[in-house]
Amino acid sequence: MVGPILKLKKKWLGLLLLGLAIAGGCATMQPVDSGKPHKGLPYPVVQTSNEQRIQAVQTAWNRILSMQKVSKTEIPLQPVTQTIRSLPANLSGSIYLPKVGLGPQQNEEEAIESLRRFLNDWQVVLGTIPGQLSLKQLDTDANGNRTAIYEQRPFSFPLRGNYGTVLVRFTADRRLTEVSSTAVPDAERVQTAINAASQGLKSEDITKTLKGRSFNFNDSAGNPQSYSLGPNSQLTVKQLVVYARLLINTEAVEFRLAWEVNPANAPVNTIYVDALNGEIIAAS
Repeated sequence: MVGPILKLKKKWLGLLLLGLAIAGGCATMQPVDSGKPHKGLPYPVVQTSNEQRIQAVQTAWNRILSMQKVSKTEIPLQPVTQTIRSLPANLSGSIYLPKVGLGPQQNEEEAIESLRRFLNDWQVVLGTIPGQLSLKQLDTDANGNRTAIYEQRPFSFPLRGNYGTVLVRFTADRRLTEVSSTAVPDAERVQTAINAASQGLKSEDITKTLKGRSFNFNDSAGNPQSYSLGPNSQLTVKQLVVYARLLINTEAVEFRLAWEVNPANAPVNTIYVDALNGEIIAAS
């Protein structure tokens, strides 16, 4: 049954992606040769750091510090994407969320509105626009300290890998204690390249091609392991996703269109299979 389903998904995919618009951005896109399952298309999609984004982040960060009346200090950034990694340890003062409400402490509704304004003010530093973010979690501890976690949804398919999360922690009086972002900046360019790459989407039965193959993964302790799928392994193809991973040796982030596959009775919950060339790119 998986084969016909994949064929239908391929047809649906082409119709869905046809209407997406091409948008600009600062990140550099370039092709990477990985066997080229289809000739002439820039795939996998690669995003590299460039000076324009770095300068834009620094300008936005200095503006935030000026508005908060805090002395200028360097902002720690994530590799390649140049989004905020953490608040600097040597801040000369405190940075606060926008004030909403009349009381000394905000209720949950006021906190959400305050966070909305924060996301708008910090969007360059966070590397994403508020419209791409969905509030996944908002917790409050016994002391009134809150933790907000947002999930970035920039593509027509879910984003997977260690990217797409914005975390904000703040005290009861709105003082920020932690801010970090693994968002994908200039996501429109990545989407445009994924659109082009999807024209080579494979329609073969993924479950059949996976049986008997081996893949590497890290266990709960972070130790590298290897596992082989047996000929009778039960595999469920869940959905298409965009899988992002950091390429350390080339200082780039790579994006692939992948099938999310759930194996039964295996040491991992999910296998990510490149939808164009069938390569197993990750397991977790």
